[in-house]
Amino acid sequence: MAFDGVVISNIVRDMRQRLIGGRIYKIYQPEKDEINLVIKNQGGTHRLMLNASATLPLVYFLPENKKNPATAPNFCMLLRKHIGNGRITAIEQPDFERIIRMEIEHLDEMGDIRTKYLVIELMGKHSNIIFMEDNGRIMDAIKRIGAQISSVREVLPGHDYVLPPNTKANPLTLTREYFMEQVLGKAMSIEKAIYTSITGFSKGIACELCYEAGVDGSFSTDSLAPANREDLWNCLQTLLERIKEGNYEPVIVYDDGHPVDFCAVPLTMYEELTLAHYTDISALLQEFYAQKDVYSRMHQKSTDMRKVLATAIERTSKKYDIQRKQLTDTDKREKYRLYGELLQTYGYQAEEGARQITVDNYYNGEQVTIPLDPDLTPQENAARYFQKYNKLKRTYEASLTLAKESKETLNHLLSIQNSMELAVSEADLADIKEEMVLAGLLKAKPAKKDGVKPEKSKPLHYLSSDGFHIYVGKNNLQNDRLTFKVADAKDLWFHAKEMAGSHVIVKLEGAEDVPDATYEEAARLAAYYSSGRTSPKVEVDYTRRGNLKKPPKANPGYVIYHTNYSMVALPDIKGIKEAEASMNGD
Repeated sequence: MAFDGVVISNIVRDMRQRLIGGRIYKIYQPEKDEINLVIKNQGGTHRLMLNASATLPLVYFLPENKKNPATAPNFCMLLRKHIGNGRITAIEQPDFERIIRMEIEHLDEMGDIRTKYLVIELMGKHSNIIFMEDNGRIMDAIKRIGAQISSVREVLPGHDYVLPPNTKANPLTLTREYFMEQVLGKAMSIEKAIYTSITGFSKGIACELCYEAGVDGSFSTDSLAPANREDLWNCLQTLLERIKEGNYEPVIVYDDGHPVDFCAVPLTMYEELTLAHYTDISALLQEFYAQKDVYSRMHQKSTDMRKVLATAIERTSKKYDIQRKQLTDTDKREKYRLYGELLQTYGYQAEEGARQITVDNYYNGEQVTIPLDPDLTPQENAARYFQKYNKLKRTYEASLTLAKESKETLNHLLSIQNSMELAVSEADLADIKEEMVLAGLLKAKPAKKDGVKPEKSKPLHYLSSDGFHIYVGKNNLQNDRLTFKVADAKDLWFHAKEMAGSHVIVKLEGAEDVPDATYEEAARLAAYYSSGRTSPKVEVDYTRRGNLKKPPKANPGYVIYHTNYSMVALPDIKGIKEAEASMNGD
């Protein structure tokens, strides 16, 4: 979801509630394209971030001040000179654009009241923060745009401010006639017709409207029946009423634990994914981009490791396929052994120069036709079949051993790949890197001699509905520590059956057993944190920790057990409470 007009309208509502009548206490410029305002109002202090980054323009309230440079840039100094201690009198979103305009009153050098405007344009690479006088003349901008950059709209001191060019319709003044004729009259897909015709509407909002109206947004507008058009108009009116009344319900959408979308209004099209609801859009934006940053940073830091792992998986998969084919090719070995034995018994019946012989199979009483080489005696034919049998037998035994080793290696590599998806910290990546070094996939680097011990990664920590602590390993080294160092013999152990996944431990802490609800929740966690998380259901094995054994020289995370139970679980962890703090040590 883009940082669109709907999200901005939510932010503008919050800004009005918190900032109107407030005074600008401090002004900072922590980044070249970012301004932070500290505003005091109604006995409270509010920190507002205005970011005009080309890649991620944002406006939201900060929980605490950012670190600022020792020397303020010129644009920041200009703002401090004119609107320092100024009073915010109005905040607007012109025509539902991705623009916020703040009206600020201040006293000039003569003590007279003057009005200035601070305009924040949140338009991707064209984002800007513009400071102007009450007559609309630009005093300066955080990004000066000259004619050599844009021939359409210059943003320079002394120039008159004009809104960015826009041919879209303001949704708040949109008429039914315009929507039916001008929007749904475009020869393109329904969703594209909506977001290219209505100001402030992103593709995500257009898709949501189509979903609510029960139409496929990828279809052409020509496919719409009159009833579909009415449904779209009614859904649009419902959305606009929600916006006019300020009835926002910010939500983040998670897929496999990763934040994938957000909006200021409910998103019913993601009903099958995990939704996190917020009461404050600023808290949502901070959480969304913080988690997005963690995911992007982890993905970026593990890029080289992922490439090495993907290459190893591909190579091992091909090797395993070849070995399985070799095993299939040895299926004839028992037939050759039988031919040899039968020829030794009945070979005397073969006529000289015969190309085949039909004899009784004394194992099952059925007749068997054996091809013969007419140039060889029956005994020589038997010896030739035994040679083929012995050759295929040796191939089978060698291939079986190699295929077993390749399968174990492939399973181990897939488990590391699953761990990559769960990594959220440097410590998690360090564990994975250590495991890849042990597996010979990476070369070990000398440890730093700075006396600082690297932070040890910690498992995920949940609390069951019955109050039992549940821990989930995020990688194989952590799985080993969790299972064999943290868990007691009577604790419960869960794992997705025959697939890569996390070890899940339920701490009994003196209890003899746990209620059924805790079993079900632990199994759901094991299913979700496995390679089968996209399946509708996952079979999960569970047993007492004391029933587990780790074979000598086994790969990290590998255990064997012979006493266990199984249950089918949904790979869904909705409603399972995450503990406030993880264990102190693992």
